[in-house]
Amino acid sequence: MTIAPAPFTAAPSPPSRGIRDTGIDFVRALCVIGVVLLHAIMVGVTVTDGGPVFANASEGSAWITPLSWALQVMPLFFVIGGFSGLIAYRRARERGGSARSFVAARLHRLLRPAAVTIGVVALALAVLTVLGVPADLLAIAGFRYGQPLWFLAVFLMCQALLPALASAHDRAPLRTIGLLAFAAITVDGLRATIGIDAVGFLNLAFVWMALQQLGFFLADGRIDALSRRTRAVAGLIALGVLILTFVTGIYSPDLIANINPPTAALLLVGVVHTSALSLLRDRLERISRRPVPSALTAFVTPRTMSIYLWHMPVLLVMAGITAMSALIGGHGLPALGTLDWWAARPLWLALALGLTALVAVSTARFERLPAPDCSTSSARVGTAVLLGLLGVLLLLVLGTSVATAAIALALVLPALRLAQTRSSAARSAVG
Repeated sequence: MTIAPAPFTAAPSPPSRGIRDTGIDFVRALCVIGVVLLHAIMVGVTVTDGGPVFANASEGSAWITPLSWALQVMPLFFVIGGFSGLIAYRRARERGGSARSFVAARLHRLLRPAAVTIGVVALALAVLTVLGVPADLLAIAGFRYGQPLWFLAVFLMCQALLPALASAHDRAPLRTIGLLAFAAITVDGLRATIGIDAVGFLNLAFVWMALQQLGFFLADGRIDALSRRTRAVAGLIALGVLILTFVTGIYSPDLIANINPPTAALLLVGVVHTSALSLLRDRLERISRRPVPSALTAFVTPRTMSIYLWHMPVLLVMAGITAMSALIGGHGLPALGTLDWWAARPLWLALALGLTALVAVSTARFERLPAPDCSTSSARVGTAVLLGLLGVLLLLVLGTSVATAAIALALVLPALRLAQTRSSAARSAVG
């Protein structure tokens, strides 16, 4: 989620320097807002005689399926990430940069704000532990905080592999994306055959890399060079096949269920998204230049990573305050999914967006800091990526506690130092 405004490309011409595709930036901003809204509406807080209960409000509900069709935007986000990433990498190479320095810079822009968030969350958990908050509630909070971090780990992996995948795209574009898609389908088939869901987590690599690869085609202008009819037909066929997989029971119609672990259904969603984006691109660019969309894009774009990293802590704080106020005030909270609960959702969602925006304003400086002099050592950069991935995956798999957060920081902070040149790291230590 390292975000710079998207360079504009008009097929089949190469991207114009200095011109930004504000339509792509606007869509990406909407994707970020969609993620916050989706996670916010899934937060469930109730109070029983035994104390507060924090649950996933969407679990077992019927409303999440149609809502997921509108708010499952991650396939589109990875397509846009591939679009912007490929162009940024090619421009870096034109300026004399290397693949290693590109990866090191991306690592810094992803992990530096993440390290700050992890540190603050660890401190908050330590304080709450001292104040006597029950351990089971802190474990739930730590688990919920760690869940969205899958994106950080996967996006870091995709960005680290982008130079290699870009090279493969240049040599054999169709073969490369075809192999990734085939691998994703094979994993789904193997998972269904042997009945072990854990096998599906291999698609954390194949599904999201394939979607990033689809973004390369958009960046090249290959998709926009197709006739509008061809693009529309491709999107409709993908949508038809997706619906067929739902009807036949191959995949769940709940697109949120198809993300944990990822399934090849998301590839079809990505094709539908990309088709629509390509067909509506000119109109989206015109809309994006209007005052309100333009202001929204200008706010979100430089703060995208901050918004993503901080929205879950904000939601957890909101849930905690809601439960505490109900306990202190002696009043109940509406049961999840009831009319009273739904009536409170607009205010809840507005508060989630507003508070997340406020926190992002105060923390975005860590995201906007220029990258230090990046290492050009393959060993140092490769080790840095591995350490960063291990740190994030630790929180994702084990949940976030004071101990796991400390271990994660012990991996992420050295990763940031390794991704710098030795002289830059020495200057940072002195500073």
